[in-house]
Amino acid sequence: MSYLVLARKWRPKNFAEMVGQEHVLRALANALDSGKVHHAFLFTGTRGVGKTTIARILAKSLNCEKGPTSKPCGECSACREIDEGRFIDLIEVDAASRTKVDDTRELLDNVQYAPTRARFKVYLIDEVHMLSAHSCNALLKTLEEPPPHVKFLLATTDPQKLPMTVLSRCLQFSLKRLSASLITQRLAHIAAAESLTFEPVGLALVARAAEGSLRDALSLMDQLIAFGGGDCSEANARAMLGTIDRSRILKILDTLARGNGAAVLAEIADMDRDAPDYDRALIELAALLQRLAVRQVVPASAPEPAGGAQEPEPDEAEVARLAAALTPEDVQLYYQIALGGRRDLPQAPDPRLGFEMTLLRMLAFRPEEAGSGAVIPAPTAVPTSSVAASAAAFATASAGAATKLAAASTGARAPSTAGAQGVAIDAASWPEVVERAQLSGMVRQFALNCVPTFFDNGLLKLTLDAAAADRRTQQLEDRLVQSLSRYLALPVRVLIETTEAEVMTPARQRAQGEQQRVQAAAEAFDKDPAVRALRERFGASVDGNSVKPSSGERT
Repeated sequence: MSYLVLARKWRPKNFAEMVGQEHVLRALANALDSGKVHHAFLFTGTRGVGKTTIARILAKSLNCEKGPTSKPCGECSACREIDEGRFIDLIEVDAASRTKVDDTRELLDNVQYAPTRARFKVYLIDEVHMLSAHSCNALLKTLEEPPPHVKFLLATTDPQKLPMTVLSRCLQFSLKRLSASLITQRLAHIAAAESLTFEPVGLALVARAAEGSLRDALSLMDQLIAFGGGDCSEANARAMLGTIDRSRILKILDTLARGNGAAVLAEIADMDRDAPDYDRALIELAALLQRLAVRQVVPASAPEPAGGAQEPEPDEAEVARLAAALTPEDVQLYYQIALGGRRDLPQAPDPRLGFEMTLLRMLAFRPEEAGSGAVIPAPTAVPTSSVAASAAAFATASAGAATKLAAASTGARAPSTAGAQGVAIDAASWPEVVERAQLSGMVRQFALNCVPTFFDNGLLKLTLDAAAADRRTQQLEDRLVQSLSRYLALPVRVLIETTEAEVMTPARQRAQGEQQRVQAAAEAFDKDPAVRALRERFGASVDGNSVKPSSGERT
C-alpha cells in the first residue's frame, strides 16, 4: 500500500477545513450563496498558502449536485471525482509547461462546447504568470467574455508579471502567509489524529521553518516523522532542521552579560563540535535579544510562546534574569551587531571566525552615553581572559580618545572631576557655562537661546526665546540636564518657560552684534574713495547683501 504524504492526505476538502485566509473564504462563500459568481478569479500568494486548494473547492462548490453552494456535500459523484482528480469538466493546466501560444489556442478551442456532465466547465490554470505574452493575448478575449458555462480560476505566485489587461478581467484575491501560531495548531491537530508522539515546541520549530507555508510545514513534518521514527520532539526537530539549542544561545548571552571573553570563546568552541549553521545561530541570538527587549520595555506584557506553542516557554526564568542583567541600551546594540554580523558572515574567512568576531564586537563596544561623546567602559573581564582584557583596554582607550576629541572640537577644557559647584549661573555667565559644560550641536544652540533667571540648590530656571520654541524637545532638555549635572557635579533640575516678550539671549545678542558689524562694514565700504570713484565714473551701485565684515572685525 503506497504512502500518501500529509500535504495530500490532509488537503482541505471544503472551506470549513481551510486554515486562515478568512478574507478570501468569506467573499467566495457570499458569492456562491447569493448566486453572483464572477466568471474569472485570480488567486495570488506565496507557495503553499492554499491557492490551488481554494480553486478546487470553488470548482467543487460550483458543480456539486446540491449547489452551487458554499458547503459542497462531498458525497455526490462530482465532489468525489474532483477530490480524486479525475473530474472531466475540471481542466487543470500547468502554465509553466504550456507556455506557447499554440498550447493556449488548443486549450481554448474547446471553451465553446458545453460541459460533459457538470454544471460548469472550470479551467484551473496554475502559475499563469509563466504564459508568454502571445499566450496572454490569446486568452484575453475569452477571459473577458466567456460562455456562460465556463469559469476561469487562475493561480500565481508572481502577479506582477501578469499584464494589466489580464488583471483587469479577474477578481483578484491575495492570500496571506499563515502565521506560525495557525500552522502550529494545524500540525498539532494532524499529529494527534495520526497518533504521533510530539512536543508543542518541536511543532513550533517546524512552523517557523515553514515561513508561512502550510504545505512546506507538512513536508517538513513528514521529514521529521521519518527522522524521529514518529517522535516529533523538540530535540529531533532541532537536529533535523539544524537549529541551535536555545540553552546554548542562553549560555553565550550570559557570558556576554558578564563580559567574560574566555567563556564566550569556550562556548563557541564547544558549539563548533556539532558543525552548526552560524547564520542560524545569529538568527536565534537576535530572536532571544528581541525577547529581552520586549521584557525590558514592556515588562507587564505576557510573553507569547514561540511559534504559537500552546505551553509557555520553558526558559522564561532565564530570560527574565538576563533582562535584568543587561541594560536596554546593551540589548539594542547587541541586536544591531547580530544583524550586521549576518550581513558580514558571507565575507568572513570562515563562518566560525565571522561568528566569533560578531560576539567580540559585542564585548568591545558599548552604547554612547546620552548627551556626551564619551563611551561607557566595557565590563571588567576576568584576569585570565586575554580576549576580555583586550576588549576592556580597547573600550578604555576609545573612551579617552572620545573625551580628547570632544575637548579639541569645542576648544574647551575637559570638565574636572571635582565639579564646579561654586559657579554662579546668571545671564552674564551663561555663555561661559555653556562653553565649559561642553555643550555642542543642537543642545548648544538650544541653550544659547535661553537666559537663566534663577539658580540655587541645583534648581535652574531658564527663559526660552519664543522664536526658538519650535526647537524644544524632551531629548534636548534631557541632554542639557545631563551635561549640566556632569559639569556642576550635582543633580540639576531645569525648569523652562517660554515668553512672548523679547529676551536678550546669547544667541540674540550675537545676532544683533553680527548685524551691527555688517552695517558698520557697509557704511565703511560706502565711504571708501575707490568705491565713490567707481560709482561716479561708471554709475555703479552697491549690492548691500554682498557686503560682509572682514575676518579682522569679527570677535
